[in-house]
Formats: sequence, C-alpha cells, structure tokens
Amino acid sequence: MADLVLKDVLKSFGSVHIIKGVNLDIAHGEFIVFVGPSGCGKSTLLRLIAGLEEVTSGTISIGGRVVNGLPPKDRSIAMVFQSYALFPHMNVFDNVGFGLKIAGEPREVIETKVKEAARILKMENLLDRKPSQLSGGQRQRVAIGRAIVRNPEVFLFDEPLSNLDAALRVNTRAEIAKLHRDLGATMIYVTHDQVEAMTLADKIAVLDGGVVQQFGPPLELYHHPRNMFVAGFIGSPRMNFIPVTVAGTSGTAVALQSPVIGALEVAAPADGLKPGDGLTLGIRPEHIRKAEEGAGRLSGPVELVEQLGAQTGIEVKSGGVTVSAVLQGTEYLSVGDQASLSFEPADCHLFRQDGTAIR
Repeated sequence: MADLVLKDVLKSFGSVHIIKGVNLDIAHGEFIVFVGPSGCGKSTLLRLIAGLEEVTSGTISIGGRVVNGLPPKDRSIAMVFQSYALFPHMNVFDNVGFGLKIAGEPREVIETKVKEAARILKMENLLDRKPSQLSGGQRQRVAIGRAIVRNPEVFLFDEPLSNLDAALRVNTRAEIAKLHRDLGATMIYVTHDQVEAMTLADKIAVLDGGVVQQFGPPLELYHHPRNMFVAGFIGSPRMNFIPVTVAGTSGTAVALQSPVIGALEVAAPADGLKPGDGLTLGIRPEHIRKAEEGAGRLSGPVELVEQLGAQTGIEVKSGGVTVSAVLQGTEYLSVGDQASLSFEPADCHLFRQDGTAIR
C-alpha cells in the first residue's frame, strides 16, 4: 500500500525557510493536488518527496518506509516534469523504455511494458516517431508513459500541462484523470491553476508561504474555506471581500452594517463578537444575481463586462469597493450602465480581522 506521510517536514536554504512544518497523510490511491501562487513552496515540496532535495528536518514515508536520505531511484516514485525532458535522438519507444534499459531489464520485458503503456495512453502509432515529429500533447503523453513503465508506488506531476495550449490542457487533463482511475495509483500533482486542482483532485493542499493553509476535498475548500487566503484562491473569479461592521449579535446570527451593502444579517456563531468590530464579508461572484432597480443589496456603475456566451462577467463599483458578479449570458449590460445586484445571506462567508473564517 503506497501511503505517503509527511511529518513536520521543513526545508531551508540557509536562513531562508521555504517549507515550514508540513504534515500530510495521503492514502493509497488518492489523487492529491498541491496548489498555490508562485513561490508558495509547492514544487519544492514535490522535489522533497522525489528526493531531488534533502529534507532539513522531519520525515517522509512511502508505503510505511521512511525515505529520507534515499536517492530518487530507490523511492519507488516516477516524476513527470513541466518540460518533457525527452531525448531528441531517440524514438518514442526508446524514450519510454530508457529507464528500464538502464535498470538492466531484458528486451522482451521492456517491449511488453512499453507497448502496454502505449496502449493505455493511446499512442501505439507513435512508437517509431522522434520527439520533433510530435505535438506538445503527444510529447507529454510520452513523458507520462516513461513514468508508467516503472510501475511506481507514487506518481509525481510537476505542472505537466503548463506548456500546452488551452484545448490541449483540457484534453490532457481528462487523460490524466482517466489514467488515475485505470491505474489506481497514488498521484501527487503540482499546479498553480486552481481549475485543474478542482477538477482532478480527491483532495487539495493549498499552500502559501511554505505552509499548508487547508487540506481537504475540493468542495470542502470551496464551501468551507478556513481563511481568506483559501477563500480567495479557490474559485474563479475570486471571492469578493467587502469590509463590514458588526451592528449587533445573537447566539446564532450577526447583524452587519456596510456602506456597500447596507444592513444585513448573516447566520454565524457570534462568540467573541461585539458591536463595532470590523469583519470581512465574502461572497462569490457566481452567487450574485441581477436585481430589479432599487431592490438589490448593492448598486453602482458597471466598470467591466466580459461576455462568455453562457455567462456574463461584470464588475460594479459600489461604495468604493469593486464587486465581481457572474450573471446569465442573457443579461445584457454595458460599461457605464447602473447595475443593481443581490445575493442571499446564506451564501455569505465571514472572516475576522486576522483572516480566519467564522463558521
């Protein structure tokens, strides 16, 4: 069983601390995505698991075996890089089977494993081609095939789709999801694209500043973010954040006041809150709808319109705050129009001044 456990993992380069005490328990067969902005430590964490970087302190275990200090070849992992890293002078067959050849596997074993990987990835007709004769998506499949033939306990993907165009990203993403279902292997996938994270992952680890801000299923992070960072990072367009003031509390609700949205009562535990406290209200753009003139919770001039067919994205300036909304594609607005918008209190999130969620 290829469980992967990270316990109190730290990584420093001199006095610079990159990974700051990460603890993760990943079950066999799970598809885990590390996501976060550039510089958050997600690729460094992947390289620590792979053995390409040494852990400063803490332990990494694969299948119940501590692998600290083991070279990559002894960790039962296979890695797919952002760059395809193919040998240009070798055909696809030799690229896929190169690791097996170096390991001293017999020719018949190499041929069997390469052909099986080609079948899984639907590239049997590409085995005689050189990398220069392949598209970007085909090259990425070759790189994945090279990982499959090693039959690793853990697959590691380091932003494998970032070099592909939009259509190929969607197609290859679907292929990776199907590959996970077919192989049932443990997969760790690094990306800065939260759409990839939401569509692929069994669980997502959101990193910022070398710290795991939240770890859990995609919809848990979407509906119940632990803090403002996770709330703003998961979801596209990002969540709106509106400054509000506590006007009053009961045991299960908080009355709010804001020049942007007026008076509003939100169901939330009021422990420790008192009138005059400053909070931040979060509302996702897709939870905002167009209202009749004068009937909305906020209104203002339209500053941006993005017509996407099925949906129309707009930005409205209200009370000095820019609010994004995702409306039905049948809603026609132009820049400069006055828009009246509304939302349900049940869709709101509340955050304290330190950014932590009230829930």
